[in-house]
Amino acid sequence: MGKYINPFTDLGFKRIFGQEISKPLLIDFLNNLLVDELEITDLVFLKNDQLPENDTDRSIIYDIYCQIESGEHIIVEMQNQSQAYFKDRSLFYASKAIIRQGKRGTQWEYDVKSVYLIAFLNFKLTDISNEFRTDVALMNMKSKELFSSKLRLIYLQLPLFEKEADECSTDFERWIYVLKHMETLQRFPAEFQSAVFQKLAEITDYSSLSPSEQDLYDESLKKFRDTLAVLRHAQRQGLAEGREKGLAEGREKGLAEGREKGLAEGREKGLAEGRAEGDR
Repeated sequence: MGKYINPFTDLGFKRIFGQEISKPLLIDFLNNLLVDELEITDLVFLKNDQLPENDTDRSIIYDIYCQIESGEHIIVEMQNQSQAYFKDRSLFYASKAIIRQGKRGTQWEYDVKSVYLIAFLNFKLTDISNEFRTDVALMNMKSKELFSSKLRLIYLQLPLFEKEADECSTDFERWIYVLKHMETLQRFPAEFQSAVFQKLAEITDYSSLSPSEQDLYDESLKKFRDTLAVLRHAQRQGLAEGREKGLAEGREKGLAEGREKGLAEGREKGLAEGRAEGDR
């Protein structure tokens, strides 16, 4: 068991970002992520009434839904495995956060607040980009100017963040480094000694959990590992079946081509021998 909890588990992610006691950590992370765009001093956690997902989804995808004091809605999501229609899914859930702002009656005039969806991806998704951070907004395709800031999608592909601790020059980069390596750290790097990272180290230290919290975390970690193992086994099995099917189709095609070639050569040889015999 590592010194610090795994932030890619449901309990670990929500302990860092999804509870009242750790609210200053979420605010600090968001301010560093959205520097020069938003300045957050407070936020409230909102009821998360997303569509129910299956057990596998709950093991690899979890999110936090909150609203900052200026009214913007923010969804912070952790996803540990790719899935079909991933980009469509993120658009769907961000759009739901816009739709739920609607109010009954004739007085509401569609004054929606901006929605930010921030997705930690514990995998590479090349159809988004080949960069660690990808920012998406609505754009005028002709002028390339921002059309609306009401919908913002930010994807953070953790495997593409390759900086070492001493190469991190901003607190945002330090956040990403710690989240990516937390489970294997025995202590936070010397450069990460601000009050925020001291608090982060305190609440993620496995020994700081109560016995009941440790039990819940152990179960969360087991479920996380089991789900990934099942998914990876299915992927390997699918690859093996695909190779076997490809080989079988290749052999069948080869035999068919061989038969066709043999028949053609046989006909050609027979005709040649027939002509020679006729000449004689």
